Amino acid sequence: MRLNETHDPSRKSWVESANAPDTDFPLQNLPLGVYTVGGDPARRIGVAIGDQVLDLAAACEQGLIALDDALARAVRAPQLNALMALGPVAGSRLRASVFELLRAGHPAQARARGCLRPLSALTLQLPAGIGDFTDFYTSIHHATRAARAMRPGAELAANFRHLPIAYHGRASSVVASGTDCTRPAGQLGPDPQGAAYLPTRALDFELEVGCFIGQGNPLGQPISLDRAEDHIFGLCLVNDWSARDIQRWEAQPLGPFLAKSFMTSISPWVVTLEALAPFRMAPQPRSADDPPIAAALASPAHDQAGAIGIALRASLSTPAMREHGRAAQPISAPDFAGQYWTLFQMVAHHASNGCNLRPGDLISSGTVSGPDIADSGCLLERTRNGAEPLRLASGEARGYLEDGDIVTLGGRCEKAGYAGIGFGTCEGRVVSRRR
Repeated sequence: MRLNETHDPSRKSWVESANAPDTDFPLQNLPLGVYTVGGDPARRIGVAIGDQVLDLAAACEQGLIALDDALARAVRAPQLNALMALGPVAGSRLRASVFELLRAGHPAQARARGCLRPLSALTLQLPAGIGDFTDFYTSIHHATRAARAMRPGAELAANFRHLPIAYHGRASSVVASGTDCTRPAGQLGPDPQGAAYLPTRALDFELEVGCFIGQGNPLGQPISLDRAEDHIFGLCLVNDWSARDIQRWEAQPLGPFLAKSFMTSISPWVVTLEALAPFRMAPQPRSADDPPIAAALASPAHDQAGAIGIALRASLSTPAMREHGRAAQPISAPDFAGQYWTLFQMVAHHASNGCNLRPGDLISSGTVSGPDIADSGCLLERTRNGAEPLRLASGEARGYLEDGDIVTLGGRCEKAGYAGIGFGTCEGRVVSRRR
């Protein structure tokens, strides 16, 4: 993905809030999402700019952005799937048109103001209809620590260094940020009195990065590693909530089921792959004792820019913290660039058997963790399965999440010489199980 005028850090917007140095949504970002207003169920596609949202259909109808027929139909749709299906060239044309409209000095800014809505007044929805959800397992730090926490003495699986491991998740329970997480129930282990379905005592979060598929591939036709970026529309944040006690009991031999299918939260704004171009970098180098990478998962181009630098963060707010006016406490800050396998390798591997990916499919990285245990992307690792509770500044401790706790995920890209961009937040509150 080449750099162009839309990445120029010197360009400012006539939307003043977009010029704040700490905004997630400057002119150089322009993420896409779907929103509703008040009690109106109609869903509309918008672009975040500072603390405002540009209504794309309204801008198109007023002739403020020039789009061909296919793009014009796509921006009037109630979700992003049609736009995703048009591919990266069409997406780049849309980005350039919106960038031009929102740049400082544009002659039509007075009319364009009528197409803006305050972000605070909107209800953000799922950005796309998600047909399939695949969750990978690609952080070597997470995989190593989680294995030992779940089963003392366990080590990294032999296949981890050879291929990106994944399982198919449940798309119907993927929800937008802000949706409460109801504590799930399941079987927690052997029960001599007969199996009982009990609320989990080990509810966890997972800090992940997801990507939405743009153009799909026909059944039976693989996607090469160097073409994988042509099939990625954009990225979001993912919290793949997990019930560790249910997971430990049910996961042998087929992997997690009820422990994860109850809910997955995603951030509502999709940051396009083009917006992330300045933050591409070389993947982390492999160690000398790592096995050779399969030819289908390696290339000179990928070696130069297969990783994406995203500074991630997870914060926790307890009911007691909010009652006493305490801010949420940061509890993890890994960098996405440190993943053992990249998003491009995940997409290429996913389609290597001829599996057909479709516009709007969601692929997630799995838990992102750093080399230090303080940057673990979940409590399973951080607390060693609850054995060493996390001590909070409020004086409280958490082995796992309790009712009323709020987990907030964030992510930001920074690089000298470029405007910093962010993802907004992915947030969820734990609530007790309904009777």
